[in-house]
Amino acid sequence: MDADKKLENLEIELPPAPSPKGVYKPLLIDGKNIYISGHGPVKNDGTLMTGRVGDTLDADAGKLAARQVGLTILSTLKSNLGSLNRIKRVIKVLGMVNCTADFEQHPYVINGCSELFAEIFGKQNGIGVRSAVGMGSLPENITVEIEALFELDE
Repeated sequence: MDADKKLENLEIELPPAPSPKGVYKPLLIDGKNIYISGHGPVKNDGTLMTGRVGDTLDADAGKLAARQVGLTILSTLKSNLGSLNRIKRVIKVLGMVNCTADFEQHPYVINGCSELFAEIFGKQNGIGVRSAVGMGSLPENITVEIEALFELDE
């Protein structure tokens, strides 16, 4: 089943694709590579999920925020490419968690995004290499920021 159909069959509604809040492009295509700038967890109403994991949020809330970032990235891809079916595979994900210094479950949190990509693109093409790190703060106090690299299927 193709990625657009999977999204539809799972009845997943994508949030609005965010506009840049600085001097950068949300997406850049270079040959077969699609670079996605850092995205935050945009909810369907356009607001952001905020809070620090280990303080105001637990790891499960962080994981939900990471999934929401994944949905936001999919929204940017779909709005710029017209279809998620133009994605061949996930190459790399870099996940940054807004967390306390003693929080140590960064990979668990970023699994929220990675599991979503595997669900949409399949385990073979939806799982790439990954880094998951903690940050002392993130813009606008967002819970998670993720950047990614995809391969274009053309």
